[in-house]
Amino acid sequence: MSHLLFEPLTLRGLTFRNRIWVPPMCQYSVETLDGVPAPWHTVHYGAMARGGAGAVIVEATGVTPEARISAKDLGLWSDTQRDAFVPIVDFLHTQGAAAGIQLAHAGRKASTYPEWGTDHDGSLPVDEGGWQTVAPSALAFDGLAEPRALSEAEIAEVVAAFRSSARRAIEAGFDFVEIHAAHGYLLHEFLSPLSNNRTDSYGGTLENRARLLLDIVDATRTEVGEDVPVFVRLSATDWTDGGLTLDDTVHVAGWLKEHGVDLIDVSSGGNVMAKIPVGPGYQTNLAAGVRQGSGLPTAAVGLISEPFQGEHILATGQADAILVGREYLRDPNFALRAADALRFDIDYRPAQYHRAYK
Repeated sequence: MSHLLFEPLTLRGLTFRNRIWVPPMCQYSVETLDGVPAPWHTVHYGAMARGGAGAVIVEATGVTPEARISAKDLGLWSDTQRDAFVPIVDFLHTQGAAAGIQLAHAGRKASTYPEWGTDHDGSLPVDEGGWQTVAPSALAFDGLAEPRALSEAEIAEVVAAFRSSARRAIEAGFDFVEIHAAHGYLLHEFLSPLSNNRTDSYGGTLENRARLLLDIVDATRTEVGEDVPVFVRLSATDWTDGGLTLDDTVHVAGWLKEHGVDLIDVSSGGNVMAKIPVGPGYQTNLAAGVRQGSGLPTAAVGLISEPFQGEHILATGQADAILVGREYLRDPNFALRAADALRFDIDYRPAQYHRAYK
């Protein structure tokens, strides 16, 4: 009996062995504060690939030092960082997983204390190693320092930074790249009228607010070539009156399709404080709406933790792949467990662990 979770998926020149993927999840584990991956990252991502994931997407990785959420985030603005990613990518490939990386700019949510390892939260002061944050407009996220509005010349520099990081990602061996335009970070800030009150060509209409994202997609495609898939993560709604809606996101996804994007990773929220109705699979209807409205493949994310739940999402046409986050942290062998639950025979169980399945 076949199961959609274990059907290969091909996007451009890349075939994923299954549709159970690991989404980007910040680890705040850069030991040297220079964006260079640490041994933790090798083990963390390697375990999930060994555990049967079809793809592993490396966490939000800053395209400049100032683009990081915290000083303990990964970066890809230097060749030293690129070279440190190579053995990680190589190991993911030996385990049969496609390797992706999420390129990001945190915008007004940058320069914060890391999520763990400190008693503090909020913005990191400059005298403690923090930096001036930037955004489309000088509007602060609740509880964080006020950002400085980017000039048009600085916006062009952001595009160039994404382009350079995309080039380094391919040089490091990554199979695909994802552009982070969700969760209240810089590109989402431009998209949402709640954080963008510009009056130039990057503000006002939805088309203007999407201009930076589309420019970055074009620059990324130029660097990675025609055979490499490009994903975009979008927050499909701000969950707030006057903010982004699913209809807006469908329009943006349609433009992204025209600009050569291959899949939308559909999440939600994060740009303003909002009441979000969180529960198992609470965002899958958004993935379905984007998929149906734009014609682009989607990946669904958000409290997907059971194999039959994932199979249902694919079988009902809500998405083309599932992104399993928290459950993969709890069990790096989730895909192998899913194969057992669905009674599907796979040929990529680690031989070293074969005795456990006799």
